[in-house]
Amino acid sequence: MVVLGIDAHKRTHTVVAVDEVGRQLGVRVTQATSTAAHLELVAWADRFGSERVWAVEDCRHLSRRLERDLLGAGERIVRVPPKLMAHARDAARTYGKSDPIDALAVARAALREPGLPTARLEGPERELRLLADHREDLVAERTRATGRLRWHLHELDPSWDPKPRSLSRRTHITAVEARLAGLEGMVARLAADLTARIAALTQDANALEREITIRVRALAPALLALPGVAALTAAKIAAETAGADRFKSKDAYARHNGTAPLPAWSANPNRHRLSRTGNRQLNCAIHRIAVTQKRRHPDAQAYLKNRLSAGDTGTEALRALKRRISDAVYRMLLADAKGSETTPASQAA
Repeated sequence: MVVLGIDAHKRTHTVVAVDEVGRQLGVRVTQATSTAAHLELVAWADRFGSERVWAVEDCRHLSRRLERDLLGAGERIVRVPPKLMAHARDAARTYGKSDPIDALAVARAALREPGLPTARLEGPERELRLLADHREDLVAERTRATGRLRWHLHELDPSWDPKPRSLSRRTHITAVEARLAGLEGMVARLAADLTARIAALTQDANALEREITIRVRALAPALLALPGVAALTAAKIAAETAGADRFKSKDAYARHNGTAPLPAWSANPNRHRLSRTGNRQLNCAIHRIAVTQKRRHPDAQAYLKNRLSAGDTGTEALRALKRRISDAVYRMLLADAKGSETTPASQAA
């Protein structure tokens, strides 16, 4: 088995081939990142035989097109987390940092870690993620514009203080526009411009939310049935997971989203501490579900009560609920992927 480690960049890709014991067999640097250049890599790799696997550093903003071309050519690709490369690079006999050294570290890390995730062609989750990320950018831009607008309104009239989060509503925006219409000066002009910008951003964000809701209802109906899961949260989970079937178990999925607890051996082997690893976007979405269930869902409230009576702190009980929700999310995503009959929502968390 030959492993071809790839150090991907915006303009070039560097490939190093190693055998099953990590000995370097060859080096290749592309002069472009086009489809033609990628197919030339496949032709170059043929000299090492058909028993091969490509190992790519997991930075998909640089390697997405490369992965698509290699998968289209029938190649097998595994993704190597960047943190694994550091250990492989430190253990090498060569010093410094260069593209061939990094590509060699990728290949050797793939040899050392046989259970790495396998790349595959992107599905509808990719489009959902692009829409969700774009909406978040618009909301963040609106938040910044709202902060500037509030300072201008305060300068125009210190007693003018709109309620928090009210400036994202059309009624309040209209009221601000009407009040600014009778004012003159540069501050009033800038405030009017910001008001119009906020209104446009709100309209675009709402339109994206409606489109995301339609898509996620078709893509993840079982996930939406979970208590505490709204359309935007479901979209974030489905987009960041990118296919639950690529995880071998619910435990692997919990490790991926950062809800798998870590044992606190130095203090007490029976207690656990917070994991700060994993996909933080997924972890944040699961945390929102847990907080919502804590407030409104009787089953979750009963579960938290039992954990507290068993000696857990409030934080530890909430972490346990998040892990429980992670398992339910994993089951629902698998059900959505298979199109099978889902578990009733009352039994899911």
